[in-house]
Amino acid sequence: MISIKTARPATLLVGLGLTFVLTGFAHASTVLRVGLSQPTYSFIPLDVAVKTGACKAQDLEVQKTVFSGSAQLHQALTADSVDIGLGAGPELGFLAKGAPEKAIAAMSDAPQDLALVVLKDGPIKTLEDLKGKRVSMSTKGSLTEWAAGELSLQQGWGRAGMQMVPLGSFSAQTAALKTKQIDGMVVEAGTAGHLEEEGSGRTLVRFGNIVPKFHIHVIYATNKIIAGNPDGVKKFMKCWFDGLDYMKTHKAETAKISSETLNMSNDLSIKLYDLLMPHYNNTGKFDNGAMEVISQSMLDMGLMSSKQNLNKFATEEFLPKR
Repeated sequence: MISIKTARPATLLVGLGLTFVLTGFAHASTVLRVGLSQPTYSFIPLDVAVKTGACKAQDLEVQKTVFSGSAQLHQALTADSVDIGLGAGPELGFLAKGAPEKAIAAMSDAPQDLALVVLKDGPIKTLEDLKGKRVSMSTKGSLTEWAAGELSLQQGWGRAGMQMVPLGSFSAQTAALKTKQIDGMVVEAGTAGHLEEEGSGRTLVRFGNIVPKFHIHVIYATNKIIAGNPDGVKKFMKCWFDGLDYMKTHKAETAKISSETLNMSNDLSIKLYDLLMPHYNNTGKFDNGAMEVISQSMLDMGLMSSKQNLNKFATEEFLPKR
Protein backbone atom coordinates (compact mmCIF):
# COMPACT_ATOMS: atom_id res chain seq x y z
CA MET A 1 0.00 0.00 0.00
CA ILE A 2 1.36 3.36 -0.96
CA SER A 3 1.36 5.81 1.88
CA ILE A 4 0.11 9.33 1.55
CA LYS A 5 3.59 10.67 2.25
CA THR A 6 5.01 8.62 -0.59
CA ALA A 7 2.33 9.66 -3.06
CA ARG A 8 2.25 13.34 -2.16
CA PRO A 9 5.42 14.50 -4.04
CA ALA A 10 4.27 12.95 -7.32
CA THR A 11 0.80 14.35 -6.89
CA LEU A 12 2.26 17.73 -6.02
CA LEU A 13 4.50 17.75 -9.08
CA VAL A 14 1.60 16.88 -11.37
CA GLY A 15 -0.51 19.57 -9.75
CA LEU A 16 2.24 22.15 -10.07
CA GLY A 17 2.79 21.22 -13.69
CA LEU A 18 -0.89 21.53 -14.45
CA THR A 19 -1.04 24.87 -12.63
CA PHE A 20 1.97 26.12 -14.60
CA VAL A 21 0.40 25.15 -17.91
CA LEU A 22 -2.94 26.72 -17.09
CA THR A 23 -1.30 29.85 -15.73
CA GLY A 24 0.83 30.09 -18.85
CA PHE A 25 -2.26 30.02 -21.01
CA ALA A 26 -4.12 32.48 -18.80
CA HIS A 27 -1.33 35.07 -18.95
CA ALA A 28 -0.12 34.48 -22.52
CA SER A 29 0.40 37.74 -24.39
CA THR A 30 -1.67 38.62 -27.43
CA VAL A 31 0.62 38.46 -30.44
CA LEU A 32 -0.10 40.84 -33.31
CA ARG A 33 1.85 41.00 -36.56
CA VAL A 34 2.15 44.66 -37.56
CA GLY A 35 3.29 45.81 -40.99
CA LEU A 36 4.65 49.25 -41.90
CA SER A 37 4.45 50.47 -45.49
CA GLN A 38 7.87 52.13 -45.13
CA PRO A 39 10.38 53.20 -42.47
CA THR A 40 9.24 56.71 -41.59
CA TYR A 41 9.11 58.95 -38.53
CA SER A 42 5.30 59.05 -38.68
CA PHE A 43 5.18 55.45 -37.45
CA ILE A 44 7.54 56.04 -34.49
CA PRO A 45 4.72 56.00 -31.86
CA LEU A 46 4.64 52.22 -32.33
CA ASP A 47 8.35 51.85 -31.51
CA VAL A 48 7.95 54.21 -28.56
CA ALA A 49 5.00 52.19 -27.26
CA VAL A 50 6.97 48.95 -27.49
CA LYS A 51 10.20 50.27 -25.98
CA THR A 52 8.53 52.10 -23.10
CA GLY A 53 6.40 49.11 -22.11
CA ALA A 54 3.03 50.52 -23.22
CA CYS A 55 2.31 47.42 -25.29
CA LYS A 56 3.54 45.08 -22.57
CA ALA A 57 1.13 46.76 -20.16
CA GLN A 58 -1.66 45.58 -22.47
CA ASP A 59 -0.24 42.02 -22.53
CA LEU A 60 0.51 42.68 -26.18
CA GLU A 61 3.50 41.41 -28.16
CA VAL A 62 4.14 43.24 -31.43
CA GLN A 63 5.97 41.52 -34.29
CA LYS A 64 6.97 44.30 -36.69
CA THR A 65 7.67 43.99 -40.42
CA VAL A 66 8.74 46.93 -42.59
CA PHE A 67 7.74 46.80 -46.26
CA SER A 68 8.90 48.89 -49.22
CA GLY A 69 5.60 50.42 -50.21
CA SER A 70 1.83 50.41 -49.85
CA ALA A 71 1.25 47.65 -52.40
CA GLN A 72 3.45 45.21 -50.49
CA LEU A 73 1.77 46.10 -47.21
CA HIS A 74 -1.73 45.42 -48.48
CA GLN A 75 -0.65 42.26 -50.26
CA ALA A 76 0.59 41.06 -46.88
CA LEU A 77 -2.67 42.05 -45.18
CA THR A 78 -4.69 40.25 -47.85
CA ALA A 79 -2.48 37.15 -47.59
CA ASP A 80 -2.89 37.11 -43.79
CA SER A 81 0.85 37.64 -43.30
CA VAL A 82 0.19 40.61 -41.01
CA ASP A 83 -2.79 41.57 -38.87
CA ILE A 84 -2.39 45.35 -38.58
CA GLY A 85 -1.03 47.77 -41.17
CA LEU A 86 0.33 51.30 -40.83
CA GLY A 87 -0.02 53.01 -44.19
CA ALA A 88 -1.22 56.06 -46.11
CA GLY A 89 -4.75 57.43 -46.27
CA PRO A 90 -5.20 56.94 -50.04
CA GLU A 91 -4.54 53.23 -49.49
CA LEU A 92 -8.26 53.15 -48.67
CA GLY A 93 -8.44 52.56 -52.42
CA PHE A 94 -7.32 48.98 -51.82
CA LEU A 95 -10.32 48.50 -49.52
CA ALA A 96 -12.66 50.06 -52.07
CA LYS A 97 -11.39 47.47 -54.55
CA GLY A 98 -12.17 44.59 -52.21
CA ALA A 99 -9.17 44.15 -49.87
CA PRO A 100 -10.45 42.29 -46.77
CA GLU A 101 -9.61 45.08 -44.32
CA LYS A 102 -11.01 47.97 -42.34
CA ALA A 103 -9.45 51.34 -41.56
CA ILE A 104 -9.49 51.45 -37.75
CA ALA A 105 -7.89 54.84 -36.98
CA ALA A 106 -6.83 58.08 -38.61
CA MET A 107 -3.19 58.16 -37.52
CA SER A 108 -2.12 61.60 -38.78
CA ASP A 109 -3.75 64.39 -40.71
CA ALA A 110 -2.27 67.15 -42.92
CA PRO A 111 0.76 65.75 -44.85
CA GLN A 112 3.40 67.74 -43.01
CA ASP A 113 5.82 64.83 -43.42
CA LEU A 114 5.74 65.16 -47.22
CA ALA A 115 8.16 67.63 -48.82
CA LEU A 116 9.37 68.81 -52.20
CA VAL A 117 13.17 69.00 -52.17
CA VAL A 118 15.55 70.69 -54.62
CA LEU A 119 19.32 70.99 -54.75
CA LYS A 120 20.60 73.50 -52.21
CA ASP A 121 22.81 75.25 -54.75
CA GLY A 122 20.81 74.31 -57.84
CA PRO A 123 18.97 76.48 -60.36
CA ILE A 124 15.55 76.14 -58.67
CA LYS A 125 15.28 79.09 -56.27
CA THR A 126 11.51 79.61 -56.02
CA LEU A 127 8.40 77.53 -56.53
CA GLU A 128 7.70 79.36 -59.80
CA ASP A 129 10.98 77.99 -61.18
CA LEU A 130 9.52 74.45 -61.13
CA LYS A 131 6.93 75.08 -63.86
CA GLY A 132 7.49 72.51 -66.60
CA LYS A 133 10.46 71.00 -64.76
CA ARG A 134 11.14 67.33 -63.97
CA VAL A 135 10.06 66.26 -60.48
CA SER A 136 10.32 62.69 -59.22
CA MET A 137 7.84 60.68 -57.16
CA SER A 138 7.81 57.07 -55.96
CA THR A 139 5.42 55.38 -58.41
CA LYS A 140 2.71 56.25 -60.91
CA GLY A 141 -0.62 56.76 -59.16
CA SER A 142 1.07 57.33 -55.79
CA LEU A 143 0.29 59.86 -53.09
CA THR A 144 3.49 61.70 -53.97
CA GLU A 145 2.32 62.14 -57.57
CA TRP A 146 -1.09 63.37 -56.43
CA ALA A 147 0.42 65.84 -53.96
CA ALA A 148 2.64 67.28 -56.69
CA GLY A 149 -0.41 67.60 -58.93
CA GLU A 150 -2.27 69.52 -56.20
CA LEU A 151 0.68 71.87 -55.86
CA SER A 152 0.71 72.43 -59.62
CA LEU A 153 -3.03 73.12 -59.63
CA GLN A 154 -2.69 75.72 -56.88
CA GLN A 155 0.00 77.45 -58.92
CA GLY A 156 -2.41 77.68 -61.86
CA TRP A 157 -0.37 75.34 -64.05
CA GLY A 158 -2.92 72.52 -64.23
CA ARG A 159 -2.33 69.08 -62.73
CA ALA A 160 0.38 68.32 -65.29
CA GLY A 161 2.27 71.58 -64.82
CA MET A 162 5.41 69.69 -63.79
CA GLN A 163 6.89 66.65 -65.53
CA MET A 164 6.40 63.82 -63.01
CA VAL A 165 9.01 61.05 -63.16
CA PRO A 166 8.43 57.77 -61.26
CA LEU A 167 11.81 56.65 -59.83
CA GLY A 168 10.83 54.31 -57.00
CA SER A 169 13.01 54.34 -53.90
CA PHE A 170 14.20 57.45 -52.08
CA SER A 171 17.81 56.49 -52.81
CA ALA A 172 17.14 56.39 -56.56
CA GLN A 173 15.44 59.77 -56.41
CA THR A 174 18.28 61.26 -54.38
CA ALA A 175 20.86 59.99 -56.87
CA ALA A 176 18.88 61.48 -59.77
CA LEU A 177 18.62 64.84 -58.00
CA LYS A 178 22.34 65.00 -57.24
CA THR A 179 23.23 64.17 -60.84
CA LYS A 180 20.70 66.78 -62.06
CA GLN A 181 18.57 64.27 -63.97
CA ILE A 182 15.60 65.77 -62.13
CA ASP A 183 14.96 69.25 -60.73
CA GLY A 184 13.12 68.25 -57.57
CA MET A 185 11.61 65.28 -55.74
CA VAL A 186 8.62 64.62 -53.49
CA VAL A 187 9.78 62.62 -50.46
CA GLU A 188 9.02 62.07 -46.79
CA ALA A 189 10.37 64.51 -44.22
CA GLY A 190 13.14 62.21 -42.97
CA THR A 191 14.75 61.98 -46.40
CA ALA A 192 14.40 65.73 -46.84
CA GLY A 193 16.05 66.20 -43.46
CA HIS A 194 18.96 63.91 -44.35
CA LEU A 195 19.65 65.94 -47.52
CA GLU A 196 19.49 69.20 -45.62
CA GLU A 197 21.77 67.82 -42.91
CA GLU A 198 24.44 66.77 -45.41
CA GLY A 199 24.18 70.13 -47.16
CA SER A 200 22.99 68.93 -50.57
CA GLY A 201 19.25 69.55 -50.44
CA ARG A 202 16.76 72.27 -49.56
CA THR A 203 13.07 71.86 -48.73
CA LEU A 204 11.09 74.13 -51.03
CA VAL A 205 7.54 73.03 -50.10
CA ARG A 206 5.88 71.22 -47.20
CA PHE A 207 2.61 69.69 -48.31
CA GLY A 208 0.84 70.19 -45.00
CA ASN A 209 0.32 73.75 -46.21
CA ILE A 210 -0.90 72.58 -49.63
CA VAL A 211 -3.43 69.96 -48.46
CA PRO A 212 -4.50 71.02 -44.94
CA LYS A 213 -7.56 68.73 -44.84
CA PHE A 214 -6.35 65.13 -45.13
CA HIS A 215 -5.48 61.88 -43.37
CA ILE A 216 -1.93 61.28 -44.55
CA HIS A 217 -1.62 58.06 -42.53
CA VAL A 218 -4.20 55.49 -41.45
CA ILE A 219 -4.11 52.29 -39.40
CA TYR A 220 -5.64 49.22 -41.05
CA ALA A 221 -6.71 45.82 -39.68
CA THR A 222 -7.69 42.65 -41.50
CA ASN A 223 -11.27 41.48 -41.32
CA LYS A 224 -9.93 38.22 -39.94
CA ILE A 225 -8.24 39.77 -36.88
CA ILE A 226 -11.25 42.04 -36.31
CA ALA A 227 -13.60 39.06 -36.24
CA GLY A 228 -11.26 36.65 -34.45
CA ASN A 229 -9.59 38.88 -31.88
CA PRO A 230 -11.38 42.23 -31.45
CA ASP A 231 -9.92 42.59 -27.95
CA GLY A 232 -6.44 42.30 -29.44
CA VAL A 233 -7.24 45.12 -31.87
CA LYS A 234 -8.46 47.27 -28.97
CA LYS A 235 -5.26 46.52 -27.07
CA PHE A 236 -3.22 47.62 -30.07
CA MET A 237 -5.04 50.94 -30.32
CA LYS A 238 -4.59 51.54 -26.57
CA CYS A 239 -0.90 50.72 -26.98
CA TRP A 240 -0.58 53.15 -29.92
CA PHE A 241 -2.17 56.09 -28.12
CA ASP A 242 -0.24 55.42 -24.92
CA GLY A 243 2.93 55.61 -27.01
CA LEU A 244 1.76 58.86 -28.59
CA ASP A 245 0.93 60.33 -25.15
CA TYR A 246 4.39 59.40 -23.90
CA MET A 247 5.97 61.23 -26.84
CA LYS A 248 4.18 64.47 -25.95
CA THR A 249 6.00 64.79 -22.64
CA HIS A 250 9.27 62.96 -23.42
CA LYS A 251 10.95 64.76 -26.31
CA ALA A 252 14.53 63.70 -25.54
CA GLU A 253 13.59 60.04 -24.97
CA THR A 254 11.53 60.00 -28.18
CA ALA A 255 14.43 61.49 -30.14
CA LYS A 256 16.73 58.74 -28.84
CA ILE A 257 14.29 55.99 -29.83
CA SER A 258 13.65 57.46 -33.29
CA SER A 259 17.33 58.04 -34.01
CA GLU A 260 18.12 54.42 -33.14
CA THR A 261 15.14 53.02 -35.04
CA LEU A 262 15.57 55.09 -38.21
CA ASN A 263 19.38 55.39 -38.14
CA MET A 264 19.43 59.18 -38.06
CA SER A 265 21.21 61.79 -35.99
CA ASN A 266 19.72 62.95 -32.72
CA ASP A 267 19.57 66.50 -34.10
CA LEU A 268 17.45 65.36 -37.05
CA SER A 269 15.23 63.32 -34.73
CA ILE A 270 14.54 66.42 -32.64
CA LYS A 271 13.85 68.46 -35.78
CA LEU A 272 11.33 65.86 -36.99
CA TYR A 273 9.75 65.72 -33.54
CA ASP A 274 9.10 69.45 -33.61
CA LEU A 275 7.83 69.31 -37.18
CA LEU A 276 5.59 66.25 -36.98
CA MET A 277 4.13 66.03 -33.48
CA PRO A 278 1.33 68.47 -34.41
CA HIS A 279 0.23 66.34 -37.36
CA TYR A 280 -0.69 63.26 -35.30
CA ASN A 281 -4.41 62.65 -34.81
CA ASN A 282 -4.97 62.54 -31.04
CA THR A 283 -8.33 60.74 -31.20
CA GLY A 284 -7.99 58.48 -34.24
CA LYS A 285 -11.38 59.65 -35.49
CA PHE A 286 -12.03 60.09 -39.19
CA ASP A 287 -12.96 63.52 -40.51
CA ASN A 288 -15.62 63.60 -43.22
CA GLY A 289 -13.92 66.45 -45.05
CA ALA A 290 -10.57 64.66 -45.04
CA MET A 291 -12.19 61.47 -46.32
CA GLU A 292 -13.77 63.50 -49.14
CA VAL A 293 -10.36 64.84 -50.17
CA ILE A 294 -8.87 61.34 -50.09
CA SER A 295 -11.70 60.07 -52.26
CA GLN A 296 -11.05 62.89 -54.73
CA SER A 297 -7.34 62.05 -54.72
CA MET A 298 -8.13 58.46 -55.72
CA LEU A 299 -10.30 59.74 -58.56
CA ASP A 300 -7.57 62.16 -59.68
CA MET A 301 -4.98 59.35 -59.72
CA GLY A 302 -7.22 57.09 -61.79
CA LEU A 303 -7.56 54.56 -58.99
CA MET A 304 -11.35 54.89 -59.10
CA SER A 305 -13.78 55.73 -61.87
CA SER A 306 -16.05 57.66 -59.50
CA LYS A 307 -15.87 59.14 -56.02
CA GLN A 308 -16.45 56.70 -53.17
CA ASN A 309 -17.96 57.10 -49.72
CA LEU A 310 -14.85 55.96 -47.87
CA ASN A 311 -16.51 56.03 -44.46
CA LYS A 312 -18.04 52.63 -45.15
CA PHE A 313 -14.53 51.14 -45.18
CA ALA A 314 -13.67 52.63 -41.78
CA THR A 315 -14.69 51.97 -38.19
CA GLU A 316 -14.06 53.78 -34.91
CA GLU A 317 -15.20 50.94 -32.65
CA PHE A 318 -11.67 50.06 -31.53
CA LEU A 319 -10.61 53.56 -30.51
CA PRO A 320 -10.03 54.11 -26.78
CA LYS A 321 -11.96 56.91 -25.10
CA ARG A 322 -9.83 60.06 -25.09
